[in-house]
Amino acid sequence: MASVIPVIFILAVVLGLIACGYLFVPKGPHQTTIRTAIMLTFASCYLMWMVTYMAQLHPLITPYRSIKSGESL
Repeated sequence: MASVIPVIFILAVVLGLIACGYLFVPKGPHQTTIRTAIMLTFASCYLMWMVTYMAQLHPLITPYRSIKSGESL
């Protein structure tokens, strides 16, 4: 059974990238727009990864194999 450690580890990495994106954006008239775009990009990518990862760990529909007549396992 998988653990929650990869989810927390990737979250920490993404939060670090968000902090770097916030701190190292050069000053200028579009600083807020660039910061927002970077933060939303990292947050959206993390959420997509997490939903996909969790869906693989806990599928809603259990896979099953149908056995046709004349076939053996």
